[in-house]
Amino acid sequence: MARAETAAIDKRRLILDAAVRVFARQGFHTCRVSDIADEAGVAYGLVYHYFSSKDEILDTLFLERWNVMLAAIAEADASQLQARDKLRAIAGFIIDSYRHDPELMKVIIVEVTRAANTFGRTHLATIRDAYAQIAGIVARAQAEGVFRTEITPEFAALAFYGAVEQVLTGWIFDSVPVDDEELERSKTLIVETICRGLEL
Repeated sequence: MARAETAAIDKRRLILDAAVRVFARQGFHTCRVSDIADEAGVAYGLVYHYFSSKDEILDTLFLERWNVMLAAIAEADASQLQARDKLRAIAGFIIDSYRHDPELMKVIIVEVTRAANTFGRTHLATIRDAYAQIAGIVARAQAEGVFRTEITPEFAALAFYGAVEQVLTGWIFDSVPVDDEELERSKTLIVETICRGLEL
């Protein structure tokens, strides 16, 4: 890769990382592009060289992380694990994402997936891709006689992801940091809560 191309990627990443901090600290709607430039330590115009608006920055951050999660769900589903363990792997991935980058997860949850705004509507199909993959895991477990059939796969998927997201939301707005023990325990508790309602 040419040096100039590498430098461009680095600057773009620098701006995205700065935007996460600004969005998490100030909120997307109250911050300005100049705040992101200041946080990144770059000229105001350089932000516009890479992104047309702060909306595009948020879109980019969301799609990067969501596509990684979709790949993680697909990987869990393709494994030889039982349905319960697949769901635990997915919950574990999301919780570990929060552990490693709580500010980014705050931005995605508060500004996109839980927001009744244009971002939530714009990415509704992409968000639903995750629900559909999880529903597929449930449906196959139902076909194998592992999960009860009176609960639709779609409802189970919404309940599962909703539980994960609500736990993360609680952590986001709690002034007390979450320790590793609680993070690990939550992976099991979420799956136990949902699967005990699904299993025969």
